[in-house]
Order: sequence, then structure tokens, then C-alpha cells
Amino acid sequence: MEYIFMAARWSHIIGGFLALCVFWIPIVTRKGRKVHRRSGWIYVVAMSIVSVSALYMGIYRLAWDSSFDADDVPFSWFLIFIAILSGGAVWYGLRVLRYKTRRIGHRKAMDLLLPILLLISGIAISIYGWKIDFPLLKFFPIVGVFLGGAQLQYWLSAPTRRSHWIVEHIIGMLSCCIATVTAFTVFGAPRLLQIESVSLVVWIIPILVFVPLIIGFTSYYTNKMDGKRSAS
Repeated sequence: MEYIFMAARWSHIIGGFLALCVFWIPIVTRKGRKVHRRSGWIYVVAMSIVSVSALYMGIYRLAWDSSFDADDVPFSWFLIFIAILSGGAVWYGLRVLRYKTRRIGHRKAMDLLLPILLLISGIAISIYGWKIDFPLLKFFPIVGVFLGGAQLQYWLSAPTRRSHWIVEHIIGMLSCCIATVTAFTVFGAPRLLQIESVSLVVWIIPILVFVPLIIGFTSYYTNKMDGKRSAS
């Protein structure tokens, strides 16, 4: 089990480093072009590796690691939650492209399961955070609650705008970017800087950076494809 954990850890480090290197390329390049698509797929593969390895490591530490420090339990739950959030967001970002021509509600279990899991885990982790008075777990899971609910609403309702698929694709992928950078500020940056922890303010910087990007991009494409009235 220890060898599997070490393999997962190195896969997580390599995948996370790759994701941090390429995530900005699809953001700044022209949408739909070759560079955007290829860099986007690299990011998807990297984040898939990160999500699976993070989920395994979080569960392993809670269930089987005998040398595990009790003080690290909240971070293990955060690792599990960020794995669900990032995996669910990148899956959602891909699947809305697959069904961009749909005209009715979507009921496929494989697309509803992750939003439901994200919604439930967000509520549960937030309650846990309040119970143990751990600020990161109190507030960050609210992002998952919001995203899980919004994704469920999108799938279960019929699209009313032509821009629905590209708007949801942007929301899914940039939400995954929030998870990528937040995980780095929580786990990677303190180790690189050799400090025990960083301020909660630093943890929420990715949200403060990417949410305006989401608003800006979605407003632009809604305006472009549906007209100014729909965008407003």
C-alpha cells in the first residue's frame, strides 16, 4: 500500500505541476483554435491524474496510514473535497461540449452523479469545518455547493440560449482552475516556501482572481451569441 501511495503522490506532483504550467494557455488563446484545444486536453489529462491521485491519498491517509497525525485530518478531508471539485468541474466542462446541441433536459446518470456528490460533499465538509472551527473547511466548500447546484440545474433544464454550452464550458474549466491554484496555495506553496501554513486570505485569492474572469468571459460570449439583451 505504501508503494501505491508513493506512486500516487508522485503522479499528483507531476500532474499538478503540468496543470499549473498549462492552465493559463487555454485562457489567453483564441477559443476553438488548435492551441486552445491541445493545451486544454493537456490540462484535462493533468487534472484527471491530480483528481484521482488526490482522492486516493486523502482516503489512504484517513483509513490506512498508521503514522498519520490527527492534526492533518482536516487537510485530508480538504484533499478529498478538492479532488471531487476539480474532477467534477473538468468532467462537466467536457460533457457540456458533448451535448451542446441538446434541446431538452439531460438525465444521464454519469453526468448527474458528480454534481450531486459535489453538492452533498460541499455541505458535509462545510458542516465539519464549522464543527472543528477550521476556516478553510468552513468557507471553501461553499464553492462546491454553488457549483454542484448550478450544474444540476443546467442538466435538468432545457437550454434557453444559444450560448449555453460555451458559457457552461468556461464555468467548468475556470472552476477547475480555482481548484488547481487553491490546492497549490494550501499544499504546494507552504512546502516550497518552508512555512507551516498561509493565511486564509491567500487561500481565497484564486476565487477573487478567477470569478471575475468567469463573469467577463461568460458575459462576452453571451453578448456575442445571444445579443446584448440576453447578456444583461
